[in-house]
Amino acid sequence: MTPPNQPRQLRLIIETEEFDEAVRFYRDVLGMAEQPAFATEGDDRVSILHAGIATIEVATPTHARNIDRIEGAPSSTGPTLRLALEVDDAARAAADAVAADAQLLAPPTETPFRSVNARVQGPAGWQVSFFQELERVDERASRPGFATDNERPR
Repeated sequence: MTPPNQPRQLRLIIETEEFDEAVRFYRDVLGMAEQPAFATEGDDRVSILHAGIATIEVATPTHARNIDRIEGAPSSTGPTLRLALEVDDAARAAADAVAADAQLLAPPTETPFRSVNARVQGPAGWQVSFFQELERVDERASRPGFATDNERPR
């Protein structure tokens, strides 16, 4: 049964004084298609960029630090938001981002959960992880360590 009023879209708002730099990065470097958006005049500017299918990953601080360690990225010191974008080629996505002035935080690394992850620091202080899946979800489901939260022993 579908819950009533189920969300149809996730929109993450990045508020930044470096608007042009951020739009250039997400639209032109990462390839997110821009859709029409309403704004008034002057400094009232907005760009709505399509990022494919959206999911929300809810993680404990321990899990987030484990991902930092696996990716080889510096550990953050508190609750953070980080974008994670599935791409066909994580190494190329990271290289393209770095060529456009993003800072490389973690080079492309094959993870124990069969993806290649790379992380950059983008405009407005946001970290972006690029991940390239090396196997399908159904393949993962049969491997140790993969389960939904309600299936895990407590």
